[in-house]
Amino acid sequence: MRLLVTGESGFVGGRLEQRARAAGHEVVGIGRRRLDRDGYHSVDLGRTAVDALPELPWRPDAVVHCAARATPYAPRKAYERDNVDATRTVVAWCQRLGSPRLVHVSSSSVLYRDGDQLDLTEDAPVGPRFANDYARTKAASEDIVRGYAGSWVVARPRAVFGPGDTVLFPRIIAAAKAGRIPRLTGRATPAVGDLIYVDNLADYLLQLAARPELRGVYHLTNAEPVEIQAMLLDVIARLGFDPPTREVSLTSAMRAATVLERTWRLLRLPGEPPITPYGVGVLSWSKTFVPDRMLRDLGAPAVSVAQGVEEFVAWQRGRL
Repeated sequence: MRLLVTGESGFVGGRLEQRARAAGHEVVGIGRRRLDRDGYHSVDLGRTAVDALPELPWRPDAVVHCAARATPYAPRKAYERDNVDATRTVVAWCQRLGSPRLVHVSSSSVLYRDGDQLDLTEDAPVGPRFANDYARTKAASEDIVRGYAGSWVVARPRAVFGPGDTVLFPRIIAAAKAGRIPRLTGRATPAVGDLIYVDNLADYLLQLAARPELRGVYHLTNAEPVEIQAMLLDVIARLGFDPPTREVSLTSAMRAATVLERTWRLLRLPGEPPITPYGVGVLSWSKTFVPDRMLRDLGAPAVSVAQGVEEFVAWQRGRL
């Protein structure tokens, strides 16, 4: 295939580009960061008019839209620009490029509510209330893609992890280094959740790009839910950090995170707060997804969660 990958300078887009080239596909990538890489263009899709987008060497067979503002905390305008405006630009660009297949990388967070959510399917209702601005703007981006006249599909990965991770584990590791990781209490049973290893996600996205008969929404996971806190504590231990000794109740952690996030917004403090309600929820609430549609149409994940953790730990040790 001839692929256009947006967000190639990010975690998922970069890994997708590598695996696509390894599989023999031609790839042009764009991203916000400047990279010295063949076939790559530095473009901020949320700030660039369609007329100013780069010329491509060919018309793509498929566009995989990975570009997004994926951090758990950012100014609301940044989410609107990078998730909503950028998607609108990509859809308009696709129409100019002859309406290639469009694979839109959304997020399972569009479904999140406070509390446990088990066995969510692709038919679960979206909105009208959302966990945060990221989830709200990703849901809005899905609506934009649904208006695309060409062939499209929406992928909703859950908790992507692996070498190169910039969102999930880095925040946990930074907190572990600073001794700020508590054991969250207050649940009768441990919180469980789905994840997806980045290589599995990249391979699924390539399949979705190559198969225009697949439409609608796909939840993408490793199809093996894990105990979230136990997994994170295992990774922390294997990286040589001391285990947490302080215990904090879920209620107290959520209250503190809410106050901190509101303070950051009110005072317009730089960076992101040490904890956010979204982050507490990731560690404290069960979120699992029915993988039937993915397994039926795309097959089983090639890399298990255990194998993926081994790869991540080995990669992270080289960076400590």
